[in-house]
Amino acid sequence: MTLFCGIDWAEVHRDLAVVDSAGKLMAKKRVNEDVDGFAELTGLLAELGDTAEDPIPVSIETPRGLLVAALRATGRPVFAINPMAVARYRERHSVSRTKSDHADAMTLANILRVDAHMHRRIPADSDLAQAVAVLARAQQDAIWRRTKASNELRDASRVLPDLP
Repeated sequence: MTLFCGIDWAEVHRDLAVVDSAGKLMAKKRVNEDVDGFAELTGLLAELGDTAEDPIPVSIETPRGLLVAALRATGRPVFAINPMAVARYRERHSVSRTKSDHADAMTLANILRVDAHMHRRIPADSDLAQAVAVLARAQQDAIWRRTKASNELRDASRVLPDLP
């Protein structure tokens, strides 16, 4: 039986759904993004028949992060699906237009089930490429922190009274 996993990315947790080739929900779970959450995720996949020889492919809305890096390190095929594509797919299949983490995890799994050939698997990176990615992310975070601090300083100076 062919299975597909979708993981919805939220602020403090991850919702996952596993569907079979017919789109039937085989499992759903909410996990934290920590070591215990990753263990729960891989344990659930193993219960469903995930093996090193035949791993269950995973779709997720981001190509980066600790969870994505850990999934890629297992050799599992991971597909990053653009969040706008997920939103458009959700609109095609849901009348209510409401967003839920579980529904998005199901949507991600079904996107992979139906249209895997239309999406690119995240390629394996060399150690050098991974190091560059980490440094680039650190630089971007530093720029965002600097901009935030600058904006806060500017806003604080506007409320201070003029001194003689």
